[in-house]
Amino acid sequence: MAPAAWAPSSVIVTRPEREAKAWADALHAQGVRCEILPLIEIAALAEPSVLVKVWHAVPQHLAVMFVSANAVRFFMAARPDHLPWNACRAWSTGPGTRAALLAAGWPADLIDSPDETASQFDSEALWSLVAPNVEAEVKRCQSLNLSADVQQPSVLIVRGADAHGQLAGRDWLALKMEAAGLQVLQTVAYVRQPPRLTLAQQQRARQAMSDGSRWLFSSSEAAQFLLQACPDLILDHAKALATHPRIALKLKQSGWPCVELVPPGLEAQAQSIKSRP
Repeated sequence: MAPAAWAPSSVIVTRPEREAKAWADALHAQGVRCEILPLIEIAALAEPSVLVKVWHAVPQHLAVMFVSANAVRFFMAARPDHLPWNACRAWSTGPGTRAALLAAGWPADLIDSPDETASQFDSEALWSLVAPNVEAEVKRCQSLNLSADVQQPSVLIVRGADAHGQLAGRDWLALKMEAAGLQVLQTVAYVRQPPRLTLAQQQRARQAMSDGSRWLFSSSEAAQFLLQACPDLILDHAKALATHPRIALKLKQSGWPCVELVPPGLEAQAQSIKSRP
């Protein structure tokens, strides 16, 4: 059964449209009354051919870190047909990105990702998982004195950029990798931009600020885009659900008066939402 449309006192899923519909359907199947209002638009690069050159260097990396399922989809779509499959390890911060990697054909035994029961799906959880292997690889290279034939191990981060071409996301993981002795390279695979809300969607957004609905945010950028699309919104009685403490903090700093944390995983999230009055 599809999520109810424009239902008052429901959970509003704000992920990009593709992910939002799937997530809302899954929440609804768990007994959560919800609807979708995608607040981030995902677009391809104007010149996706730039990724082809990046692809040729993939086997040389210790790992490719994907920040999201969209990073996987757009990067994998740019893989040259004639390029033999010789993948390195792939890193992901959560089950959604891991599922996208598997669907794209990345070998399961070459994927490092926090377990689905992890308390958080973020850079910290991923780093705690891969750090021992990174340390071992860096030490191995150092023992060979980094000769001309032994390059500093590298990791490629595949991520999105905003509408102005600026990299979207945190630098925490990149800094940790550099401190551990890795060379960190980054490439943009897609663009994240504000949505074009219809008049009906704008009206629903205004209504949802005071009818008891809870906005579900898995990205603080979505909340930022909402206020850009509807600058006249009044947050005095707005309610938000955040999937990470950093998102919750940014929402509070932006003026959201009621912000509650929920688990990032689907089933735990559904149970958490249903337990609230």
